[in-house]
Amino acid sequence: MPENQGDSLMVLHRVTGEDGALRLVLAGNYTLANLGQRLHTLPAELVAYAADTELRWDLTGIEQMDDAGAVLLWRAWGSRRPSHLLLRPEHERLFNRMKEAPAPSAPVPRDLLWPITNLGKAFFLLWEHLTGLVMLIGQMLLDVIYLAGHPAHIPWREISANLYRTGAQALGITALVGFLIGIVLSFLSARQLQTFGADIFIINILGVSIIRELGPMLAAILVAGRSGSSMTAQLGVMRVTEELDALTVMGIPHSLRLILPKVMALGIAMPLVVLWTSAVALVGGMVVAEIQLGLSYQFFLNKLQDVVPVANLWLGLGKGVVCGMMIALVSCHFGLRIKSNTESLGEGTTNSVVTAITVVIIIDAIFAVVFSNVGLK
Repeated sequence: MPENQGDSLMVLHRVTGEDGALRLVLAGNYTLANLGQRLHTLPAELVAYAADTELRWDLTGIEQMDDAGAVLLWRAWGSRRPSHLLLRPEHERLFNRMKEAPAPSAPVPRDLLWPITNLGKAFFLLWEHLTGLVMLIGQMLLDVIYLAGHPAHIPWREISANLYRTGAQALGITALVGFLIGIVLSFLSARQLQTFGADIFIINILGVSIIRELGPMLAAILVAGRSGSSMTAQLGVMRVTEELDALTVMGIPHSLRLILPKVMALGIAMPLVVLWTSAVALVGGMVVAEIQLGLSYQFFLNKLQDVVPVANLWLGLGKGVVCGMMIALVSCHFGLRIKSNTESLGEGTTNSVVTAITVVIIIDAIFAVVFSNVGLK
């Protein structure tokens, strides 16, 4: 007599054969679409039947069976064929494939030295990046020497295009951020200076902090996130689309046509962007100083020339040149390391931006230590 009966398309019942042996007869369609709600109860029923090692499984009544039905039975059997099994020839390949599937690998024992191993891997990765940057700088120097002897080969068009993308198109965002930073810095400084009756010293604070530090830093970080990521993504897409390989086949060096124009353009554009950002930040500071402290614009500008030595301006512009060239070098370095897949493109762009911003902060710290006595009264 039937013990379990599914819907009209799937039958499961146990019968006693003529020889007195118990047989479990499966009939119908054992497919994912037909299993439906029985996926919650059927596995437990099959496992209970599989516990009887003498039970004979008769699958010849199954009309259709896909991988889902085969996996369901295979797991109920404990990942091995039962001793007595009857099935159709067309279903034999499904269970043969299950049998040939690799067994789950044993868990890997935990390495107790993993902190030292990871630290060593990080050190060698850092060393690889440093050597790659040094090689890239060396190749650029060779290109500069070559162009000095062959001025007609200077890529003026590429330099001009990169100047426009990294310089002119960055003026909007740097002006907005610089203006807001100038307002915030001036407002906070004015509240503190009013307490001590030292309102006039806001010009000293804004002048030195913006021209010497905040202007170059803001411009460099914004350019690293905006233009640096663009450079890396451009080279990465060229790697994915095999354009870099095509340039190599044609005998066109990457450094001369792609990297050198970017480095030169950003080295020229960054000081101008720094000057623009610092000027707009000072305008924001002047607005708050006039509203909060009553200092007129004319007095602010006249006093600024007296309290802020011009050496601070040259120092800020020098930071812009160095930061701009390093941002371009780091961005191109990571762009050339990208592999021919989209995952590497996203990872390389992220690493490029993070590394470029870190390099900018390190350069600013070096400038602060080396030129600590320059431009300060």
